[in-house]
Amino acid sequence: MAHFIASLQCADQPGIIFAVAESVVRLGGNILENDQFTDPVTGLFSMRTHLEADRSLPDVLQTLARDLERFDADLRVRDLAHPHRIVVMVSEYDHCLLDILYRVDHGDLPLEVVAIVSNHNTLAPVAAHHGVPFHHIPISDDTREVAEQQLRDLVVDLRVDLVVLARYMQILSPALCTDLAGRVINIHHSFLPGFKGARPYHQAHDRGVKIIGATAHFVTPDLDEGPIIEQDVARVTHARSVADLVSTGRDIERRVLNRALRLWAEDRVVLVGQRTVVFEQ
Repeated sequence: MAHFIASLQCADQPGIIFAVAESVVRLGGNILENDQFTDPVTGLFSMRTHLEADRSLPDVLQTLARDLERFDADLRVRDLAHPHRIVVMVSEYDHCLLDILYRVDHGDLPLEVVAIVSNHNTLAPVAAHHGVPFHHIPISDDTREVAEQQLRDLVVDLRVDLVVLARYMQILSPALCTDLAGRVINIHHSFLPGFKGARPYHQAHDRGVKIIGATAHFVTPDLDEGPIIEQDVARVTHARSVADLVSTGRDIERRVLNRALRLWAEDRVVLVGQRTVVFEQ
């Protein structure tokens, strides 16, 4: 039996869940997990259905699309035998990249890393060690437009589903953020909203914070204000040095990015305007 995830969004109305269940029965399939949510502000209904059926992906998609046509739903169906394809972008901090590669290599994170992109050559040996193609794309104010076009071409050529900014220390242009809307996740080294800009842990230390954290969010043209997927914090005291905060912060960043990517990889993250609906297991 093949396993599929069906994700749909439409205006809330009677009969949607019944129609999906009836369609799965028509496929000779079985629903293994189902989650739904209606946003009270927009009235938008979101649902994630994990099903099994001895059918092909085109058969499942065609049957569901036909049976749900009257709801005017935005419907996507994915065969779980084919994991999402991601590109990881990184500068010189390697902790998030190494964590992703380790989890993917050991089957803990159901994703396929098809390329690593960096504005430095520093982590090329890491990519080589894991057998992942490495693309050095230098970037400056004068070359930004050309560099971002290289990234666009890479996303198309490699059939990339998601771009992951794993401590990539460059700001994507508004045009690129728009082109890749809903397809770029960033790990921010702060519990947003919080200390923005350079040296956030130093700012936090100067202000005597009692918690530090990290935030995984979708990237939008509004810097560090995209829909939040996952967050976590750790308590600290006045006795902790800046180095202590950096070390603790890096650990939180790894954990938060891993959880966000796992949720996204399992099609559990749904965008509703500027918010996310997260169907946690």
